[in-house]
Amino acid sequence: MSAEILYTASVIRTMDSSMPIAEAVVVLDGHIVAVGAIDDLTSRFPDAVRDDRFADNVLLPGFVEAHAHRLEGGVWGFPYVGYFPRSDPDGRRWDGCRSIDEVVARLREIERCMIDADEPLIAWGLDPIYFAGDRLVASHLDRVSSSRPIFIMHANLHIATVNSELMRSCGIDRTIDIEGLPKDANGDPVGELQELVGMSLAGNILMRLFASSGSPEATRRFGQLACNAGITTVTDLGSTGLGSDGPVDDYDAVVNDPTFPARISVFFNPAFAGGNIERCVDRIAELRACSTEKLRFGHVKIVIDGSIQGFTARLLPPGYFGDQPNGIWLVAPEQVMSQVRAFHDAGLMIHAHCNGDEAAEVFLDAVEAALAANPRSDHRHTVQHCQLTTGDQYLRMRQLGLCANLFANHTYYWGDQHAALTVGPNRAATMNAARTALDVGVPMSMHCDAAVTPLGSLHVAWCAVNRVTATGVVLGPDERISVAEALHAITIGAAYQLHMDHEIGSITEGKRADFAVLESDPLEVDPMSLKDIAVWGTVVGGVPFQAQ
Repeated sequence: MSAEILYTASVIRTMDSSMPIAEAVVVLDGHIVAVGAIDDLTSRFPDAVRDDRFADNVLLPGFVEAHAHRLEGGVWGFPYVGYFPRSDPDGRRWDGCRSIDEVVARLREIERCMIDADEPLIAWGLDPIYFAGDRLVASHLDRVSSSRPIFIMHANLHIATVNSELMRSCGIDRTIDIEGLPKDANGDPVGELQELVGMSLAGNILMRLFASSGSPEATRRFGQLACNAGITTVTDLGSTGLGSDGPVDDYDAVVNDPTFPARISVFFNPAFAGGNIERCVDRIAELRACSTEKLRFGHVKIVIDGSIQGFTARLLPPGYFGDQPNGIWLVAPEQVMSQVRAFHDAGLMIHAHCNGDEAAEVFLDAVEAALAANPRSDHRHTVQHCQLTTGDQYLRMRQLGLCANLFANHTYYWGDQHAALTVGPNRAATMNAARTALDVGVPMSMHCDAAVTPLGSLHVAWCAVNRVTATGVVLGPDERISVAEALHAITIGAAYQLHMDHEIGSITEGKRADFAVLESDPLEVDPMSLKDIAVWGTVVGGVPFQAQ
């Protein structure tokens, strides 16, 4: 048996109502043995090794990110062309590209350094909604190269923009008639590929981007980014490659290495497994048997609609603010009904991507039908994103025992655009309605959806507490929540949605010794400074890991 370790801190916020504040915590074999005052624990555990490295820091339960993607680690193998500055896993700061010309200039610089003339240029983070005037299309990327295929993944991960050479080499032309391939007035594709149905036309180039997210190096980057943000448990919510054992073995080798600084809960996405639901259910059962203390399988995610800022989410009337066509069903409503029933009957927990309120309505209908046919207590099915979920829908969610995981970061990153362009000021003020969810009694967490926005639970909390857009506008002040409520959502609230609240989410005797190590107390700083609190790193299973 290992020696007991007594960690001290300036303050420990436990998120446990039986002892909200403590001075020290005793850890043994990766679990919390005791929490309390230093003098008391020193007396009770005289042989414990005292570790004062966090004596000037603040400890909280390790943050739990219940909606992210390992792609966040993979995309850093490619250049970033997003609008906002962003830090990579090594701590390097990338400036944002604030116009189409700046995007083109960065890509030209990268293209000039590429040696292999046949190598495609792949980049990520683009979001044309920030740029006034023309939407970025193939003709803009043709200014970078007319001979090298170029594929740029948008920040929302639902759309890509490609150049003319990529369309030529992949046979993307006017003869293709599918939803997800916008065309100009002459009937020619403009160079935008929407959702998987459109992006799949890029063939092997898209696969290269997805394959990068399944590499051991991508997993290691993902874990380091989590550590940098104080996150000790993170999800890969809808992983690719789980249909075969090779990617699972790679995951196992990296995450279960003692030097890996996080736990990962991996959700199965049937869209990447051929769509045979019976085979998916069987495969999830096989994967569940591969779970370990740090690597979890056994849950499923369904992606029902697209992205609001990409205009591919499904909205109830009155629809989009500028009379744009309604979005794209990624799973048809009748298929949602059958999939939910099959996964529910198999005893699985279902998380459903529902950006638009029409998508949420379809999922609620499916869950209601499944519960009527096969009642299940404590299922914890969850509506993911919940961006336009209405008050009536939250009431229904409570009645059905559903959870909500809100994309709080949208208020900052796209709040101005939602008010002006996508859904208008009134509905934008009600997006990600954390106050409503809590008041109604829906179990709630909040997320960043990395790589859509950076991993960072404190930024997520800051968004829900302040609801400030990138231009400083307070959007929907009535939906703000307190700092304490936000901290609950990113710790024990998120742990509950992963069916892990008995293990993590609070600093409680018997739970795993997972802590976020901060330089300041979130409950003592100005709420507008919440996102700026420095993160020393984490403790996972009693082992400290420092941020980079």
